[in-house]
Amino acid sequence: MTEYTAPIDDIKFLINNVLNSKELYDLPAFGSISEDLSNAVLDEAAKFASEKLSPINREGDKIGCTVISGEITTPPGFKEAYQEFVANGWNSVPFSPEHGGQGLPWLISTAISEMWSSANMAFGLCPLLTQGAVELLSSHGSDEQKEKYLGKLVSGEWTGTMCLTESQAGSDVGAIKTQAKKNGDHYLIKGQKIFITYGDHNYTDNIIHMVLARTPNAPKGTKGISLFIVPKILENGEKNDMRAISIEHKLGIHASPTCVLAFGDNEGATGYLVGEENMGLKYMFTMMNNARLGVGVEGVAISENSYQKALEFAQERQQMGRPISEFPDVQRMLLTIKAQTEAMRALSYYIAKSMDLAKHTDDEATKKQHQTIVNLLIPVLKSHATDIGVDMSSMALQVFGGVGYVEETGIAQNLRDSRIAPIYEGTNGIQAMDLVMRKITQENALAALSFDIQKICLGGNYNDEMLDAFSKLDGATKYLIELTRQDPEKAQFIAAYYLRMFGVIMGAAMMAACSKALVNDKSDYTKTKKESIAFYMNYILPEIDYLTRVMV
Repeated sequence: MTEYTAPIDDIKFLINNVLNSKELYDLPAFGSISEDLSNAVLDEAAKFASEKLSPINREGDKIGCTVISGEITTPPGFKEAYQEFVANGWNSVPFSPEHGGQGLPWLISTAISEMWSSANMAFGLCPLLTQGAVELLSSHGSDEQKEKYLGKLVSGEWTGTMCLTESQAGSDVGAIKTQAKKNGDHYLIKGQKIFITYGDHNYTDNIIHMVLARTPNAPKGTKGISLFIVPKILENGEKNDMRAISIEHKLGIHASPTCVLAFGDNEGATGYLVGEENMGLKYMFTMMNNARLGVGVEGVAISENSYQKALEFAQERQQMGRPISEFPDVQRMLLTIKAQTEAMRALSYYIAKSMDLAKHTDDEATKKQHQTIVNLLIPVLKSHATDIGVDMSSMALQVFGGVGYVEETGIAQNLRDSRIAPIYEGTNGIQAMDLVMRKITQENALAALSFDIQKICLGGNYNDEMLDAFSKLDGATKYLIELTRQDPEKAQFIAAYYLRMFGVIMGAAMMAACSKALVNDKSDYTKTKKESIAFYMNYILPEIDYLTRVMV
């Protein structure tokens, strides 16, 4: 199989034409950025993804990571790729220039992140975790903590992690038992964390762990959780009292070291409180939108990679004297993968742009509207796009037939890698319940989204279809809001169906917006884009009729 090639035509079309990136570049925060500059950045990211990250993906999956005496080594080529990644400034793309970042919009950074994850999902997880640590410290760290850690995290000289999960505390974060006891100007941390992505590795000299723990006499449950900075290496150069016990034996993403970490085998690991005691979970939620956007993008990324593999195989595989890409059933599968991927790509970029507007516009009404849109759509994207990632990787394997089930062809890795995304960063069932029990019940939430989204998707070729879809979504939303009051358990039972309906309709809205923005030329891109839009509207959007019947 050839290496991954970034779908740069679709990426640029979405950013420049469908989502009108100029609206961002006109803001003071992005005054030095232009379409030409962003296009050049995207082109260079595409090269790095295809030339540096994609070639080491398969070997990384086969070799995996090793742990010796509490120290983890990543597969050959990964450390070197990371060092080049940092040297080229890729880690700093979305962060504030105040801390050494390049200050590009999340819209551009999201497209770049898709390329990293599509070329090599295991590699892409490292900067994603560091990104979360930067967001958290930028929002809640003290001036001293920002001065000490942000510069090196932004550059990528150091990496960051989130340490939440324990063996008895997965989604139920309030059940964590890790302890933190005050000792002068710091705390001593004792406990064990599991499933810590990039919890240890050989990329950098230091790793900054963001650890949730309880102080003595803290309230029970989530109200008693505090947040601590726990460096792997202390300021005096000594190793902190922590170690990697083992690497999790995972279904996929084998080149990503997912660790069991022990804190405080001896006196206790040195940790520094972020903010106030017992506010840790609140601080963690600051970074959840960006983290969940990143995981949703992983679903898009793995689906794109699966499409490329399936298309290449179908064009080369001969049966009955012709390539199987000419067979109607194979065409159906390829179009399904392509359309679903492109719809969710557009949705993820739309959310990223809304993040930029919510953070950087001076107009308070616009700021509030777009933050509402982000809050509403994050659980939709995280859940729906990661489900799509699994489903489309499975369908791509089906295109391969029996040889797809054999590891040598590479498509099986995609299916294995994709399966984690619906689980971590809040399972998809939790996303659905969050959407139904919290997000849609916020005042004017759906109205804020509808007002903005209809501006970009109505006025083209699919007005009737979209108006009907929005009407069904509005009816289902009103029904669910009332049901949360009358029968909350039933509302939670059908929440996943509602989220899927929401995701399908938002995908259609994005495809309608693409149709509206397409120029009427005869390029190969325009031709295939029209085909995928029409397929989505004719064969995917009608699923909402079934979902409406199931719910209402």
